[in-house]
Amino acid sequence: MSKRIIPMRQMEKGQRGIIHSIKATGELGRRIRDMGITPGTPVEIQGRAPLKDPVAIKVRNFRLTLRNNEADYIEVEVEDNEA
Repeated sequence: MSKRIIPMRQMEKGQRGIIHSIKATGELGRRIRDMGITPGTPVEIQGRAPLKDPVAIKVRNFRLTLRNNEADYIEVEVEDNEA
């Protein structure tokens, strides 16, 4: 299986990956990091609201919800199942 890096927004429910990078800067970047979303951290998509925003994630044994515009700044390394 190969690995690829995608924005968190593109991940599907139940999909797991490793945080690769945070592209946000300033206050938003600091807030994302303060929530424990840092490079090298495992993450799993728990679900999405009916209109696909926000997204619920499991990170560091707790559940967070992020807006899609926040999830766009988070790049995740995922396994590519199309091997």
